[in-house]
Amino acid sequence: MIHVRHKAVAIVPVDLAFAHIDDYRNVPDWMFGISRFDPIGSLDHGLGATYDATMQLGPKALKSTVEITEWEHDRLITLSSVAGFGNRSSWQFTPVDDDRTELSVDFGYELPGGLAGRALGKLIEPFVATAIKQTEANLRGQIEALNR
Repeated sequence: MIHVRHKAVAIVPVDLAFAHIDDYRNVPDWMFGISRFDPIGSLDHGLGATYDATMQLGPKALKSTVEITEWEHDRLITLSSVAGFGNRSSWQFTPVDDDRTELSVDFGYELPGGLAGRALGKLIEPFVATAIKQTEANLRGQIEALNR
């Protein structure tokens, strides 16, 4: 699995940051490349909630079914793929003080073997680091605007 990690501080209380990320309806607005993020089944947040997701990488659309495998209120959300494009993202929320939150993301992905996997890797690798930074900037901007 290939990992990309990123940290930033948002000028927003931890509960507001967590609530925004925990609401699946917000995901396509802040997560770079995500065009679809729809719940499957009766849970739409929290441990065990499952989603159909589509990520657009240039001309290629990658589909994945992800499940929340770790969830701790105001502290942690981890999504792991259960079908499709293999990926895992973990979001940690650490209060810096009453009005600031450190957001940490660890994004990992798996590529298929062989020529197809190598070709996909060449397409994805430059995109992922940029996408994580853009995602964090989008997210921080949105939650800070909500806090004004």
